[in-house]
Amino acid sequence: MTFAAAVFRDLGRLRAARPLVVNITNNVVTNTTANALLALGASPAMTHHAVDAAELAALAGAVVCNMGTPGEENVTAMLAAADAARAAGVPVVFDPVAAGVTSRRRAVARAMLEAGPVAAIRGNASEILALAGEDARAKGADSRHDSQEAAEAAARLAGKLGCVVCVSGAVDVVTDGSRRLDLAGGHALMPLVTGLGCTATAFVGAFAALGGDPFAATVHAMAAMAAAGAVAGTGAAGPGSFFVRFLDAAYGLTEADIAAGARLVA
Repeated sequence: MTFAAAVFRDLGRLRAARPLVVNITNNVVTNTTANALLALGASPAMTHHAVDAAELAALAGAVVCNMGTPGEENVTAMLAAADAARAAGVPVVFDPVAAGVTSRRRAVARAMLEAGPVAAIRGNASEILALAGEDARAKGADSRHDSQEAAEAAARLAGKLGCVVCVSGAVDVVTDGSRRLDLAGGHALMPLVTGLGCTATAFVGAFAALGGDPFAATVHAMAAMAAAGAVAGTGAAGPGSFFVRFLDAAYGLTEADIAAGARLVA
């Protein structure tokens, strides 16, 4: 089976199952993430209330925790949902937005990772370097590092935490500490749309909800993200039309789109 065929097979399983993906995400991207998950084929639930989040998490296929707006309500809900998910055997996916930029974000990321295991972490290079305890420069949620610069740190972090780490960028690096795959694709307009990085994390949650190997789920999610971006970029006039086209691309994604828009890098 080709790589594109394997990704498309899992996308078909996702579309058939429509797994519930609970998102405790940042206030900027809630609508973006929900629409993208719907277009992909998942069933999103968005919440910032701790009791609600915990009850939803126990019913979910996956829980996505995003610390982009780390207010008390959001963080409390994120930790409650993650605890409930772990108790129910539901995979938790973590997005450490701007993890090293402020003391508050460092504390939230530390609390999240110390509370218990996660299935996967998806972040940019600066965020992953910060989580790994290495010097990283960031401008808000934007990375000042290339994904390859964080590859070794990502492998060490994955080995330490027993999870999958994805460093997203022009080339995505996915590792579980022993395995590593690099994936190229997408489009240059993707960084110009607020929330597409967060959407990538939500896609990881959707594929993780299918069960099985979190490493394969993360790779396949990032391949779907890259392929949808590549399709969306064709004919887009700018970031606004790109995002509308991205939703349509995710909804109609085919095996041929995946083969053309996402490729493994040796």
